[in-house]
Amino acid sequence: MVFVRNRFLTRVLVGLSVLVAMLGGSACQHTATEKPAMRVKAQFTADLQQFEKETAQLLQLAERTASTDSLQRAFVASRRAYKRLEPLAEYYFPATTRLVNGPPVPEVEVEETKLFQPEGLQVIEPLLYPDFDTTRRTELVQEIGKLRQETSRYKTLWEVAQPMDEQLFDALRLEIFRIIALGISGFDTPGCQTAMPEAAVALASVRTYASFYGDEQPTAATLQQDLRAAEAYLNQHPDFDTFDRATFITHYANPLSAKLLAYQQALSIAPLTDRRPLRANAPTLFAPNVFDADAYAATVDDRMNPAKVALGKQLFADPILSSNNQRACISCHQPDKAFTDGLVRNKTLTGQGVIGRNTPTLLNAALQAGQFYDTRSASLENQSFDVIHNANEMRGSLLDVVRKLEQRPAYIAQFKQAFPRMNGHIEPAHVQNALASYERTLLSFDSRFDQYMRGRRQALSDQEVQGLNLFMGKARCGTCHFMPLFNGTVPPTFTDTESEVLGVPETRAGRKLDPDLGRYAHTKLDPLQYSFKTPTLRNVARTAPYMHNGVYQTLEQVVDFYNRGGGQGLGFTLPNQTLSPDSLHLNQSEQAALVSFMKAL
Repeated sequence: MVFVRNRFLTRVLVGLSVLVAMLGGSACQHTATEKPAMRVKAQFTADLQQFEKETAQLLQLAERTASTDSLQRAFVASRRAYKRLEPLAEYYFPATTRLVNGPPVPEVEVEETKLFQPEGLQVIEPLLYPDFDTTRRTELVQEIGKLRQETSRYKTLWEVAQPMDEQLFDALRLEIFRIIALGISGFDTPGCQTAMPEAAVALASVRTYASFYGDEQPTAATLQQDLRAAEAYLNQHPDFDTFDRATFITHYANPLSAKLLAYQQALSIAPLTDRRPLRANAPTLFAPNVFDADAYAATVDDRMNPAKVALGKQLFADPILSSNNQRACISCHQPDKAFTDGLVRNKTLTGQGVIGRNTPTLLNAALQAGQFYDTRSASLENQSFDVIHNANEMRGSLLDVVRKLEQRPAYIAQFKQAFPRMNGHIEPAHVQNALASYERTLLSFDSRFDQYMRGRRQALSDQEVQGLNLFMGKARCGTCHFMPLFNGTVPPTFTDTESEVLGVPETRAGRKLDPDLGRYAHTKLDPLQYSFKTPTLRNVARTAPYMHNGVYQTLEQVVDFYNRGGGQGLGFTLPNQTLSPDSLHLNQSEQAALVSFMKAL
């Protein structure tokens, strides 16, 4: 993966909540002087001391031993100690936590064309697995030293933090979501394969913090009991490939997050009301209306209203947006094809040649921090500007579009209704925002998979459930296509979007790498060569052909490509490939189950 930092969205959605937590925001009804918050402070401090102790032991061994077993045991102990911290560390200190347990890939600062090198446990892991190479001892010692420096930063930040009840319950429920979407997928444990025991440790931490609020409420005892049961299930089924994720999520994790919310409400602690992609009052990760597309709008004025949506839907189907008045958005994004066009690549506006890439779906496109395969646009508003002005797609101009619209009285009336504060004239930004408002309504979360996750067990066949478990386990799909969006928008905050270097071939024969440089074309950083956004797999049965160049016609072909190890598995020289070059070793039955599950999305 290549981690994309969306500075504006991350700083607004994460930074503000952390600031409120640190300073004791005015919206909170409780103070840090109350017993639960004081116990939280003490518990996190104790867990932090344990983490420091374990990493100190790891450092001592790294400096002197050649024993792989000893180093791996110390590393696993450090990871388990970190998991005790994770629920609050991820919530209050996301920037530092990225340097403690973030992905082992560079973080891209698009605006400044800079790379930030990764640090932390996931960088240390490949130095120890499958075996410790003593020639890399210096590198190992340096990385552990960096880890310990970030641990000290935790201590400094925690000393001034004032944990509030509302944020604490928010953090605990987000940890349940993190376990579902990242933890049990092996996202941060690809080498050591300790995903399930670590998830149990994180749940034990959730249980400890929840216990600080007492057992007076009837829901308290059952919550503690259910948390213990979930921990036990994880510890009793530690094998990564055979773990039944479908059972764990539906029988344990989903009820836990709902009961945490119920317990919070029973304590008269209201959920937070800040605007963010995953609603703060979501009982489960799969509840209807769990996502708020307006959270991605750049300003309050850009948020939807019914008049905007209706206007945007009309503009979406109107060829007035193109220079020759012959192509509309709906020409390429057709509703009956899940807002794609079913073509490898569509024709240019003049019909002389084809456009550069396959047409992606617009369903759930609102729920991501970057648009287009190369993420060059940060918003749906910017995306429409790009398409309208693109010489091959619409060859238009928003200024010309506005002039044409203002010649139609019906449109003028609609714009005035949609934008009550407009000063008499339609502006290009109004057109962009109307289109974006309509696109923010194109959400799709009622598949058979969703129904299964909401309790209708018969919604998926046995083969599809097997495919779900493979997707989130052995096949490693869920480490890039994150549940429940099944795209590259990282849970549980959903504020950043990842891209991947897969090594997609130019043709089905697989003899040559596709020459499209992806994100590198506009952000000249070497790791971004051939890097493309991870698209959603929802409605994937209706969005063929696949990949940015439409090279594969069937899902079976796509699964075969991944099973071989991507481009490197096909024999391409691609040192920056982010997909593992190793075969997934999926047999034909497993591949069929995987395809079956994806069709249920």
